[in-house]
Amino acid sequence: MNNSTGLISKLSTGNGLNYINIGLMLISLVAAYILPFEVFLFSYAILGPLHYLTEISWLEKKNYFIKSKNDIWVFVILVLCITIGMFNSHSRLNSFIASFLFSGFIYGLIILFIDKLGLKLILILFVFLLSVIFHFNNYPNAPFLLFAIWLPTIIHVYFFTGGFILFGALKSKSISGIISFILFIGCGIICFLYIPENFGFTVTEYGKKAYSYFKLLNTTLYALFGFGEMSTSDDALYYMPKAIAIMRFIAFAYTYHYLNWFSKTTVIKWNQISKQRLTVIIVLWVCSILLYVLSYKVGFYALFLLSMLHVFFEFPLNHFTFIGIGKELKAISKRR
Repeated sequence: MNNSTGLISKLSTGNGLNYINIGLMLISLVAAYILPFEVFLFSYAILGPLHYLTEISWLEKKNYFIKSKNDIWVFVILVLCITIGMFNSHSRLNSFIASFLFSGFIYGLIILFIDKLGLKLILILFVFLLSVIFHFNNYPNAPFLLFAIWLPTIIHVYFFTGGFILFGALKSKSISGIISFILFIGCGIICFLYIPENFGFTVTEYGKKAYSYFKLLNTTLYALFGFGEMSTSDDALYYMPKAIAIMRFIAFAYTYHYLNWFSKTTVIKWNQISKQRLTVIIVLWVCSILLYVLSYKVGFYALFLLSMLHVFFEFPLNHFTFIGIGKELKAISKRR
């Protein structure tokens, strides 16, 4: 009994958690190589909703890392506009999705430093108008790709996750933390360096149908990495080696993003909530799984609002993290 208690205590420490996360990275990478499409679909449908619910709950307890909780309503309004625009092609809101995301991202930085409500609202209006003037909403302009497609997806799950890992390692001055950060970056790079032909299982017809809602992410990343042009109507993304490499990267990033969150229970203690709140979270999670079981399309549509809310609510924390990284690196350079 004492031995098991000691083991749990060691694993709860910073170093123990880093080693756990190294293992989770490797598991995510191997799974992404074997079943890239299905692993992503499973992670997004099963782990994703539980992550949204528990992180939003934790952020609320932390006051969203901002000075006034009232600022969060701007995020809610922006997400509602995006959701209406996404699922109603006839709505004028559909033409400003990149501007809404850009405005929300910058607003997350504004509210960290500015207290006056009037000034905050003037600044976000200025940011929104700036994005419209510079044609952020024109596909496939670089600003549109960056904010409308990549920010709430691959940037959120890979680059921001990497930032959290690096900040934690620098703040705790942990060698194992730095190793886990390097391995995390390495896992992403390996997806493109090691591209075996005919490796892993072929995507199922169900997988193709379910993944149709995410294809734009793949085709835009395919072009970004210099692999050429590929249309969302082209089934080549399901069998071309370089297209599969993109999918492995996406599957790894999403799967580890969720697993990393659940591994941090003993550190940030997101699970220390009332029984009533825990019950609500579990009930909502089970309902979300049932929706995905009923139809992946139904689940995707029903959970889109919640998914986007958790992305927006995390923006202040993202800025806080990278500001913290800058401060830690500056402190290290001063000591040297």
